Amino acid sequence: MAEHGHGGDGGLVLVVVLLGLLAVGSYLAALRRSRRRRPWARHRVACWVGGIALLGVGSAGPLAAAAHRSFVAHAVAHVLVGMAAPLLLVGAAPVTVALRALPVQAARLLSRVLRSRPARLVSEPAVAAALNLGGLWLLYLTPLYAYAQAQPAVHLAVHLHLVAAGCLLTAALVSPDPIPHRRRFGHRAVVLVAAVAGHAILAKYLYAHPPDGVTAAAAETGAMVMYYAGDAVEVVLMVVLCRRWFALPSPAAAVGPG
Repeated sequence: MAEHGHGGDGGLVLVVVLLGLLAVGSYLAALRRSRRRRPWARHRVACWVGGIALLGVGSAGPLAAAAHRSFVAHAVAHVLVGMAAPLLLVGAAPVTVALRALPVQAARLLSRVLRSRPARLVSEPAVAAALNLGGLWLLYLTPLYAYAQAQPAVHLAVHLHLVAAGCLLTAALVSPDPIPHRRRFGHRAVVLVAAVAGHAILAKYLYAHPPDGVTAAAAETGAMVMYYAGDAVEVVLMVVLCRRWFALPSPAAAVGPG
């Protein structure tokens, strides 16, 4: 596979570091600007910092450079930026932070966006799962993977899709932020199980059918990374979803929005 220096470019590393610092600084500044002065859990700040750090590790530096030569490194980056980082970023409740810190008119505008029809569509767990899994199957079962390895612009688009789709699915399932169209816990649980199955099937398929340009040995190792590391993230998702479900005050509440 062609190596074009995308991941090892010192300029890219600097840009990613600066963007990461900006994201962390903005989150902290928004907390300070909050007019309501409500207490904020420290673990949510840690989630935001950790999620941004994982995005940085998977986007630039040695791992990102290796991902252009090694399918195994690519699989590690895939789990970091498409699964682990979204779990942490969503757990930081960034929408709540924004609603607390924005001026009244801006907060109302954000609320209207969250209640809009497009937001309702993408916050539907089944739609978010389809975007997430569909993108992965398209990437690995077509020439897109090899093409993305050779074309920086395509690689960037695939990378952004992994992050966005991962965040959408995680938010649709376990977001602590207010979601006007949140589906019932049972519905979300069914979608989560289906998504786990779809990810596992894809990993097993890749184990036996390497993507274009990937050796059988690399495909086997990379598929195992996706399978087992992905399972670890998915177990955390299950635990978070079940804890919130079981914490409902009554059986009647369990069939309502969660």
